Amino acid sequence: MAAAALAPRLAQQAAASDQVGGFPEEEFRWLRTASLLTAPLSGDLGGADLMLPNRTLELLQTLRHVGRGNLAVGRVYEGHANALMLMQRHGRAEQIKKWAADARKGHLFGVWNTQAQDGVRLEALPNGRFRLHGSKTFGSGAGHLTRPLITGALPDGSWQMFILPTDEQPTTVDPSFWQPLGMQATASFRVDLTNAEVGPEDLLGQPGDYYQQPGFSGGAIRFAAVQLGGAEAVFDETRRFLRDTGRTDDPYQRMRLGELAVLIESGNLWLRGAADHASRPDADANADATVAYANLMRTAIEDICLRTLQLAERCVGARGLLRPEPFERLHRDLTHYLRQPAPDAAVADAGRFVLEQTTPAYSLWQHD
Repeated sequence: MAAAALAPRLAQQAAASDQVGGFPEEEFRWLRTASLLTAPLSGDLGGADLMLPNRTLELLQTLRHVGRGNLAVGRVYEGHANALMLMQRHGRAEQIKKWAADARKGHLFGVWNTQAQDGVRLEALPNGRFRLHGSKTFGSGAGHLTRPLITGALPDGSWQMFILPTDEQPTTVDPSFWQPLGMQATASFRVDLTNAEVGPEDLLGQPGDYYQQPGFSGGAIRFAAVQLGGAEAVFDETRRFLRDTGRTDDPYQRMRLGELAVLIESGNLWLRGAADHASRPDADANADATVAYANLMRTAIEDICLRTLQLAERCVGARGLLRPEPFERLHRDLTHYLRQPAPDAAVADAGRFVLEQTTPAYSLWQHD
């Protein structure tokens, strides 16, 4: 797998790009060379078909390996993959062809949905185009993404997706917004889109399509895969540190490594379970179950990552948390990236789903 081969190189470069205002430009050139920027496209568009339901496991494993190499790269790459999948699901034939060609040329896509009080609005113009007003926050890859998929309110209040060619339209990036604990290199700035324009050819799908289930909430399995890659990096570096410092004979270190191995393998089993569940034939028709399982998976992965960090800290001690050891950066990045929206609501919604079912536990998720 290309991503697995690239992960060590990404890890070696991670410290160099770990700075506020930085961005892993060279790393994304490597991803393009490895054909990973086009991998989520269908085969007839020059991709590797990773958007197909029966290739979900391969997609999640790709995301995990990129995250294992560098969580910041993984975060931006997951957004790129998400945008390409949304584009293929909701776009018209001529749009898909155009945007796929952009991806093959190396354009970076992403998804900018989060906003504050001055959110994005589309003002209808007499010529059929729309003028944009307002801003997005947490615009990962701002200043580097040239094809972000953005959401905004139409004049009637409905929610519309569009893909903005930022290399052709004016935007104002505010780096001062992004002063994070971790994930510094994602360049998740505030982006003011005021006075940029889009036409009908830039609008993606119908109003409200962005929040269609199970695609919206079910997509959590992708960022959870990247998070698991970060936990694997912590595991690998912890084991290396103990070997380098001659502490592998300590019975308590062995106990902790055993616990870490249980956590990491549990995460990989959740990854496989999520891929199987998302690729079942009735995944779209039975969206409630699909979303519930995705919420279980993201909850489990978050817990695995948090416990991995705690055990790793005990293994390496204060000495291991000093630079140039990678633990300080990995801890910051993974801790920050785990703060995804509405974690309590996600697990509560899974609880609601299982309470509404009468199916016995052994077949609740159709494992048989």
